[in-house]
Amino acid sequence: METSKNKLKTEARALTKNIKMSPHKMRIVIEKIRDCSYVQAQNTLKILPYRACYPIFQLLRSAAANATNNMGLKKELIISRIEVSEGPFSKRIQARAKGRAFFIRKQTCHLTIVLTEPPD
Repeated sequence: METSKNKLKTEARALTKNIKMSPHKMRIVIEKIRDCSYVQAQNTLKILPYRACYPIFQLLRSAAANATNNMGLKKELIISRIEVSEGPFSKRIQARAKGRAFFIRKQTCHLTIVLTEPPD
């Protein structure tokens, strides 16, 4: 019987749903912090001028708190997975000329962050 050399990784995750922002705008920021350490990602998010940085920063802190309090992991964490998916559209109606209506679709997105300890 073979024993696998891969240790079971403990992962701390956090997710948020229905952020009122398009997924495309979130992905611009996410590409800059993917595969970074927790501290490096925090510093990068503080510097970047995008509106999407604040919800990502909040969720990153929440995932780190989950890692320390629930899993007992150290603060030396890396972002193993971060992803954005599309959420439902908020539908609005804008009045137009001659009694017509124009539909406005406002995008929302879901964000998931998974933190792990670096491999030894």
